[in-house]
Amino acid sequence: MNIVQTPLPGVVVLEPQVFGDARGFFVETFRESWLRDAGIDQPFVQDNQSRSRQGVLRGLHYQLHNPQGKLVRAARGRVYDVAVDIRAGSPTFGQWFGIELDDVSHRMLYIPPKFAHGFVVLSAEADFAYKCTQYYDAPSDNGIAWNDPELAIRWPLAGITPLVSGKDGLLPSLKYQAPERLPQFTP
Repeated sequence: MNIVQTPLPGVVVLEPQVFGDARGFFVETFRESWLRDAGIDQPFVQDNQSRSRQGVLRGLHYQLHNPQGKLVRAARGRVYDVAVDIRAGSPTFGQWFGIELDDVSHRMLYIPPKFAHGFVVLSAEADFAYKCTQYYDAPSDNGIAWNDPELAIRWPLAGITPLVSGKDGLLPSLKYQAPERLPQFTP
């Protein structure tokens, strides 16, 4: 496992070794010791998977209470995945990191608790799988507008308008979030 640090502290790219031959491939997608080596020491309590078609954009989501760390990957297809530091008082507040995840490299991204997360599907269809460090908590579900002009995320949309849920289409920009609706930075 190759561990790559990103410009956002705590956001880590994990690049597993893929064994392929004429039959297909084998890849180990999770090992607790890899996460420890990457400085991630939280247990995972929930696994999720979604299937979406090309142009679907999900996010940017976070939980205010019981914040979730996420280990994400494209189990099938190709996505562009984004993590945003929304911790009030953080030196990297409002900065984002994006990376392409696919079913060829099997690269994964760890997004720490208190970060917003989203992705857009680049292939005809994609299965997106992720492990969470906390259970889903509907009352603390929150989000930031995917197209927030101040975040200026460079989504690789190739001129198409993404398909977002009604809920995601109504999310406010980061600057319009009430301070009590954002997680706080703790050094």
